[in-house]
Amino acid sequence: MTSSGRRHDRDDPVVSAAKQGDPDAWRELYRAHAGRLVLWLQHRSPVDASVSAEDLSHEAWVTAADKIHDFRGTGEEFGGWLFGIARHHAANARRRSGRRATSPLAHADLESHADAVAGPDATVPEQDWVHRALAQLSARERDVMVCLEVIGLDVAATCVALGMSAVSVRVARHRALKRLRGILGVAEAGAERPARTAPSADVHVRTP
Repeated sequence: MTSSGRRHDRDDPVVSAAKQGDPDAWRELYRAHAGRLVLWLQHRSPVDASVSAEDLSHEAWVTAADKIHDFRGTGEEFGGWLFGIARHHAANARRRSGRRATSPLAHADLESHADAVAGPDATVPEQDWVHRALAQLSARERDVMVCLEVIGLDVAATCVALGMSAVSVRVARHRALKRLRGILGVAEAGAERPARTAPSADVHVRTP
């Protein structure tokens, strides 16, 4: 079954080619989903200081390549399926982290290179505010908002990615938007939110 509940007798050409090991098809899927997968993982609750969003993304792609023959759907539906795989890897990593009870250690050699490359926060004025606003949502609300409003998945793909029903996704979105409107009102009243510049291509939360 696909993310929308419909059964496809045949995959679309890109997915079919990927199943045959076509590198161009895999590059097309990667271009469509890799960046937003990493962004989504970065916005989710932290897993472990030793496990990065890029690590989890890599594991998800390896699993997807191994299990692609079990998938039926379009290239867009592939995104929801891939995100679901990444969610399972993140959950496994979180369980491992809990058993190890690890904490990050300071390393002088890492600290010496900490400012070598500017991260995205240095180039996106509103991104810090968005991170802080999303951090005030529940984990479920944050996951739904990042999928729908930041990453751009549709409701059907979000259901597959998060293992939720369409009703639950819509309810979580409604509650998150209500909470974010409240946060936005407080920020504007206190002049805490940075002045709007050109819209960010990476992070944008829409409110009706």
